[in-house]
Amino acid sequence: MGQGVRFAIIGAGAIGAVHARLISSLPGSASLVAVVDTDIDRARSLATLFGANPYTDAVAAYAAEDIDAVAVCTPSARHGDAAVEALNAGKDVLIEKPLATTLSEADRIIAAEKLSGRTVTVISQRRFQPPAVGIRHSIRRGDLGRITSGIAESVFFRSQEYYDSGDWRGTASVDGGGALMNQGIHTLDLLLWMMGEPVEVSAQTATIAHERIDVEDVAAATIRFASGAIGVLLASTAAYPGLPVRITVHGDQGVAGMVDDHLELFESRLVERHPLDRDVDAAGSPLVEGWSPVDIAHRAQYEDFIGAVVDRRQPGRAGIDRDCRGYAGGTARQGRRCDRDVSRRPAASGAGDAVPEIRYARLGRQAAGVHSPGRAGHPRRGRRREDAGNVVLGAALAS
Repeated sequence: MGQGVRFAIIGAGAIGAVHARLISSLPGSASLVAVVDTDIDRARSLATLFGANPYTDAVAAYAAEDIDAVAVCTPSARHGDAAVEALNAGKDVLIEKPLATTLSEADRIIAAEKLSGRTVTVISQRRFQPPAVGIRHSIRRGDLGRITSGIAESVFFRSQEYYDSGDWRGTASVDGGGALMNQGIHTLDLLLWMMGEPVEVSAQTATIAHERIDVEDVAAATIRFASGAIGVLLASTAAYPGLPVRITVHGDQGVAGMVDDHLELFESRLVERHPLDRDVDAAGSPLVEGWSPVDIAHRAQYEDFIGAVVDRRQPGRAGIDRDCRGYAGGTARQGRRCDRDVSRRPAASGAGDAVPEIRYARLGRQAAGVHSPGRAGHPRRGRRREDAGNVVLGAALAS
């Protein structure tokens, strides 16, 4: 691979441009050769900027170009089609979060991955930030003692203009979810990555501060883990002016916490030094002027994915377990309890810790699944709703 791993980007919107920049920052390891978008002008604009060729059809791009891997950057509800099409064409696939907006779509991607023998990963870049890695290692070493609780806060503010800026924003059918699916998913992912297997969830959602959207702008949940520990989650896009992302894990012998990109707190009765003073398996990406710590972590995940493609292995921290759902979701109507049973399967070879398959015991009016539309007949462009309907409570659960 003289150009390194040759990528095509599917979706030339804002997140597609982010991925193009990431790929271009890894000369010798990766190159962008094609950009696919239904809008040829948008595809051409991004492709020209990064020296790639534009297409309106992915199959045509796969036939015309020598492509090794595909970055799926379409709206969330279209991830499944794009990923399966790429896998069927023999490409390795990197999917912008979330993996999918329904369990059936997640299962379809995993089935295609298994059939193709290719590699799939989901963007979970905060797992590659040194503070997050350090906290997880301290937990696994027992530095905090027995883990008792964890708190994840993703408290943002998005104006009404944000949701009005595109017909797809805030829609259940295309956007797939709101404050939790799009903003809070990274924080929830870290909570699960650090605390382990979730066995029960109770959640409430609401649409309080925004109009003309199908999805939640506030979500709150309690999560019981297999260890007995309890987690608390708050996700919002209705909290002016917005606060830093925060995650804290408590044990009976210590506590560790991070705020945005920084280790905020570490105290332990068992060790003297905090985890970043010790050997952590942190990304070694050099700093790039103008890049944030999240940007650096994002690139580190690309480096891990490229290594997995070249070495024909599973991604180190954010792959999909081939034997079970890499995306777990639950529906919760306002005021209803969402309980779920969990059966555990062994991890695929090289995939790390086992990943739970989620089966739902009781979901109110909804059968097993992730997301369904709001009340029948309720217009999207209507009055403010106190009940957000259903909300995805999920994250990539692969270790």
